[in-house]
Amino acid sequence: MDYDIKDINLAAKGRLRIEWAEMSMAVLRTIKERFSKEKPLKGIRLSACLHVTTETAALVKTLKAGGAEVVVCASNPLSTQDDVAASLVADDEVPVFAIKGEDHATYYSHILSALRHEPHITMDDGADLVSSLHFIALKKWNDLESSVSEWGKALSNEERDRFLSNIIGGTEETTTGVIRLRSMENDGVLQFPIVSVNDANTKHLFDNRYGTGQSTVDGIIRATNRLLAGATFVVSGYGWCGRGVATRAKGHGADVIVCEVDPLRALEAAMDGFRVMPIGKAAPLGDFFCTLTGDINVIRTEHFLVMKEGAMIANSGHFDVELDLKGLAESSSSRRPIREFVEEFVLNNGRRVYLLGEGRLINLTAAEGHPSSVMDMSFANQALSAEYMAKEHATLKKQVYPVPLEIDQEIARLKLSSMGIEIDTLTEEQERYLSSWEIGT
Repeated sequence: MDYDIKDINLAAKGRLRIEWAEMSMAVLRTIKERFSKEKPLKGIRLSACLHVTTETAALVKTLKAGGAEVVVCASNPLSTQDDVAASLVADDEVPVFAIKGEDHATYYSHILSALRHEPHITMDDGADLVSSLHFIALKKWNDLESSVSEWGKALSNEERDRFLSNIIGGTEETTTGVIRLRSMENDGVLQFPIVSVNDANTKHLFDNRYGTGQSTVDGIIRATNRLLAGATFVVSGYGWCGRGVATRAKGHGADVIVCEVDPLRALEAAMDGFRVMPIGKAAPLGDFFCTLTGDINVIRTEHFLVMKEGAMIANSGHFDVELDLKGLAESSSSRRPIREFVEEFVLNNGRRVYLLGEGRLINLTAAEGHPSSVMDMSFANQALSAEYMAKEHATLKKQVYPVPLEIDQEIARLKLSSMGIEIDTLTEEQERYLSSWEIGT
């Protein structure tokens, strides 16, 4: 079995951590039990480009129980938990290509390894796997890392067509990936259907808000060991992730400022009790900054230069492009790592600012990512969406689809059951009333 991980001897530690995570993932355990009996993914080759964490391991085990042949690569160079990667290889015989801290070239060589699996279904977190595959299909070699590009060039047209024709569909985990995929759909280049797991209510309402909220603040605190109470905390973006971080920072006693470009979200933030202003006005005020927008260069050179002495700068969007890191380096006279996950930049004006986790996902770089109980729902969506794609792909067009409502509701039902919570059901009279226009007041 081919694989590339840090150290296979870490497997025993990873096995225990995976077991600990699975204890809080009752929905996925229920799905795994059914998958083991029904084998809905039998014969399916599945390439997963995800954060290699304990929760991801639980998902991979579920997919494998369903009959899938799974290969895993990392969706971020700093998010891999090396002991988990080792356990998946040693204990579950899953080829894993992921090493925490891997460089740019290694990252893409690992994506190439996942593509060489010739998957029927792709499973992405950020759409790097799918976009690389499409660049190969479109022969856009200049947009690819050289290792992937050279492999793509070596394929004949017939091999390239066969490579693409194998794929029946895919799933996407996060906001950034969905943005990229919808752009591909709008440009008419998307080659197969994708289910947007991120848009499921049981994903973004819980994972993005509660998971990102808790784990991002956790990552910032672990990296800095600084007190949030009494500090000014600037959140760029008030989507579900930004809502979660703003709420958790406020819960720690921080004075939270929200920066937004969407008037409705800005209004919501104001009515939720947060100060709202442009990043240009917030930059001189913040002690902590965190971007969660999915866009590029949200905090730029002109903002770094007016920040106060000792400002802490983090990102919890999928890619590090939310921070103008080139501009930060060019506007600094020196830089040095000062503690793990913290780099000090001395600006040309003499003030010092601190970049956390290299500007990458702070909740996975400096912490462990989302709690397993919330990832239980997210990865239940992934597992059931893969099953849906395997069964229904022939009826789907080359576009981005939402998770079917019945899947979303089934996951919510299973989650409530695992928590010991019962809810009401409609009476026949209530159902008639809601479905009829003829019944009056």
